[in-house]
Amino acid sequence: MTKEILKRGTGGSCASRRALIKGTGAFATIAAAKAAFPGGAFAQGAGPEVKGTKLGYIALTDASPLIIAKEKGLFAKHGVPDMEILKQASWGTTRENMALGTKANGIDGAHLLSPKPHLYTTGKVMQNNQPLPMYTLMRLNEDCQGLSVSNEYKDLKIGTDSSALKEAFANKKAAGKEVKVAMTFPGGTHDLWIRYWLAAGGIDPDKDVSTIVVPPAQMVANMKVGSMDAFCVGEPWNEQLVNQNIGFTAATTGEVWFKHPEKVLGMRADWVDANPKAALAIMMATMEAQMWCEKMENKQEMAEIIGRRQWFNVPVPDIIGRIKGDINYGRGRVEKGTNLLMKFWGEKGETSYPWKSLDAWFVTENIRWGKFEPNTDIKALVDKTNRSDLWRDAAKTLGLAGFPTGDSRGVEKFFDGKVFDPADPTTYLKSLSIKRAMV
Repeated sequence: MTKEILKRGTGGSCASRRALIKGTGAFATIAAAKAAFPGGAFAQGAGPEVKGTKLGYIALTDASPLIIAKEKGLFAKHGVPDMEILKQASWGTTRENMALGTKANGIDGAHLLSPKPHLYTTGKVMQNNQPLPMYTLMRLNEDCQGLSVSNEYKDLKIGTDSSALKEAFANKKAAGKEVKVAMTFPGGTHDLWIRYWLAAGGIDPDKDVSTIVVPPAQMVANMKVGSMDAFCVGEPWNEQLVNQNIGFTAATTGEVWFKHPEKVLGMRADWVDANPKAALAIMMATMEAQMWCEKMENKQEMAEIIGRRQWFNVPVPDIIGRIKGDINYGRGRVEKGTNLLMKFWGEKGETSYPWKSLDAWFVTENIRWGKFEPNTDIKALVDKTNRSDLWRDAAKTLGLAGFPTGDSRGVEKFFDGKVFDPADPTTYLKSLSIKRAMV
């Protein structure tokens, strides 16, 4: 178990303030779509096969589109009024409930770490390695996770460059103490980000430290009692850590890989296949929620909604800063108005669109760390799990235009100079000095 972090260039201002283009632009046709489909996306008698299902979420800011879709009545608008959005205790709990499905009192979909549909579908993380076919229907967000470190190391020069921790960790181990870094699920995004970040600094995440699994909401409490040295998790937990002066953020994940993909809406393939219209309705409601979440003028209300007891039970000050791009790193460093805020939609849905090239990186990175075999057919696995075709159908039904239609976002660039060409994953793997895969 371990983790990594990357970066797609350094420039680009966030497009969150332009999510809904007025006039004759790409999203002006939403009003026309509403007129064409009064009361929802489907004509009378041709609506979803079911009125809803159960989706899981973890108390992380990137679950906001599902919560907003529920709170703002968007699921009901699109013909699935009985949607239940249910908090899960951990990513492991999410996995177990997904395996059950609603027929056995579980869930049929969830806010998920991007690699989870690959890991479930192959059975790599399932009980008895039993495959659970899954579909990635859409991305929920980009950026705004954190690499946080205990105040024990606050005097070291640590940022995107983690190398100063190498000697500090070695000295601690030499003194007979265990060095622990935490992530949220083996092979998941937080695991991959912290692995990448450590390895880029010359720290082997399997040999130089002990990598442990901790549920997101328990990260701060565990660091407070001294049971970990560093962790990677989504918000609001990094900001809460800083606000409580327990640790500091060395870097946000957007500094490692700018506009990196993070969570997805993933659903059981059997449920989507049996209920294609309902799946489309869920996607359209969530897409509209993403557009709402993207708008800067909605950030305060979003923080107030998700912070409520029934959702996160987290104070608004622990949420609001980073979703606006105001990063309090701790140690006296505050950056205002950065482009590192969480992205939910983009200008034309490029954040929400499930690019297959990004899934290819996740599979490749899990090959790097031994979760998948080196001879894994990356393209076949991605094609099996990624339903970008359904995303395009949902966008068309909403009346959107100008949205992405291809499979590749192009070559990705990371903070340490590494480059991932989705057409040539092997070259990327060969360029990495610390890895488990023999390539």
